[in-house]
Amino acid sequence: MISKGEYLKKLTSNFNFRSVDIGKEMQGSTPPSVFIGSWNYPKVFAGPMIAPEHGDTAIMDRPESWIPSRKTQEEIIRYRLSLVRGKQPVKITDLDNRLVGKLQDIALAANSVESNAQFESIPRGTSFSEDHSPFGPSANIERFDIGNVRWSQPMEKVHYDKDLLAADAVMNLYHKGVPFSSIQKAFSVGSFGTGKRRKLVPTRWSITACDSAIANRLLEEVRQNPSIDCPQVYEFSSLNNYYTVLLLPGLWQYEWSEAFLRVMGSEELIFSDYERNSGKKGYSTVGGCYYTCKMAVLEAMARQKKQAEAIVLREAYSGYVPLGVFNVRENVRSALSQQVAEFGDVKSALNHVSKRLQLPLSRFVKESALLKENLGKGQTRLSAFL
Repeated sequence: MISKGEYLKKLTSNFNFRSVDIGKEMQGSTPPSVFIGSWNYPKVFAGPMIAPEHGDTAIMDRPESWIPSRKTQEEIIRYRLSLVRGKQPVKITDLDNRLVGKLQDIALAANSVESNAQFESIPRGTSFSEDHSPFGPSANIERFDIGNVRWSQPMEKVHYDKDLLAADAVMNLYHKGVPFSSIQKAFSVGSFGTGKRRKLVPTRWSITACDSAIANRLLEEVRQNPSIDCPQVYEFSSLNNYYTVLLLPGLWQYEWSEAFLRVMGSEELIFSDYERNSGKKGYSTVGGCYYTCKMAVLEAMARQKKQAEAIVLREAYSGYVPLGVFNVRENVRSALSQQVAEFGDVKSALNHVSKRLQLPLSRFVKESALLKENLGKGQTRLSAFL
């Protein structure tokens, strides 16, 4: 069977979106935005992402604002493909590099930063991935200058604390309400951590690292909370996706299942992974979506001072475009902020969910571990959901 990574690579290879046209020189504003590649690690391509316009460009790299403000898929893609990526090869430990210093200034900035770049060649292409948000053309950068920068005060404080562990820095900023995207960018350019342990972290790895750091700390809190009393269902739809979060009474367990339904043609594919109360060993087979959803669910449980067994189902429909794992995090956050539907038993909750899905619930059950177990507990036949 095709893996999720193979499927999405095939999907994105068919895209033909038009990005911004620029020459070898450009002036503009970085939202602020930086990108650290993973190819050829530990010597990676690092650089800024710049919009060919001046002033406040924050909306282009602030995914937390897109779902609540109901931005369309077309608007998000237009924002992202307006960002031009400059890059230079840098060792991950070379934090004294002049370019890296400017990238740290950008990542710690409180506002958009005026920028001036000269490229070795005319930037070309686009980049789409399941892990990071899309961006427009890219090229090696020959010269890069930035205007005056004012750092965010919370960021500045943790940056200068060389005794603070990176995970503690992430949680410190999270509790102060700093947007996840800002925390992740600063983490990726080596702005957090103790002494000489600081280093550049590829963007897609830094997203999962920050999601995991937050989720792990939240889980410590959630384990101390009482269980919910009855099955609960939360739902949300946006950007050609439908999400349902099913919370069941009991100790923490978690499962993420996602279906891609006729996105490229007639395919109906499901990818799933789970963890028991004791946690998960190894990296998830479904990638960063697993960790970002887990963080969003635990965030809601910590807020409600409850714990539960969490089963999250996602369906992606025709027209779906991978926009990065923010799509999962922010949609699950939105789902968990909606009015909850409560049920007397698991069967009633699953009946409700089955009426919302395009795919028969039985298809999810076949790929699931936790759904199967809960059906078994209630002695509900699988045929009830066909």
